[in-house]
Amino acid sequence: MSTRADARPRRPAVHSGYDDAAARAVLPAEPADPAGPAVLRHAPYPMPGPDDHDHRTSTAPLVATVLLAVLGPAALFLGGLSVMATDSCGTDCPTALTTWLYLIYGTIVFGGVLSLAALVTAWSLPRKVRHRNLRRWAAIATVAPPVLVIALVCTIPSP
Repeated sequence: MSTRADARPRRPAVHSGYDDAAARAVLPAEPADPAGPAVLRHAPYPMPGPDDHDHRTSTAPLVATVLLAVLGPAALFLGGLSVMATDSCGTDCPTALTTWLYLIYGTIVFGGVLSLAALVTAWSLPRKVRHRNLRRWAAIATVAPPVLVIALVCTIPSP
């Protein structure tokens, strides 16, 4: 009876890509039984190593760039118009409203810097499999501040 480690082919120490021959290899699951034919199973397709080239490196940064090109100006426009919520109350505005406006403008200023830094990070990471998740999180961090500004403007308290 073979163990699991004996039945699978060993992966080379340095893996430079997919090996089609290893993917098509058919290995016996158990030693041949004299009572019947051997049951065959396919060897698992080799997973890419952490130093392999990632062919989808520009997907997340590209989606983040397109979304930022749409949501960024919308957040600036809506954030700029949000100050008009204080027109009806003049100088006697409630603190909840002024606190909300400070939060909106703080998010516009600091979120813009964060979005730019995250976008540059997402595009400049090396094109390796090991950086795939970091690239995705940087793309999410790129879009988060404009989405937050739009959400804050949509939920602004009434004076």
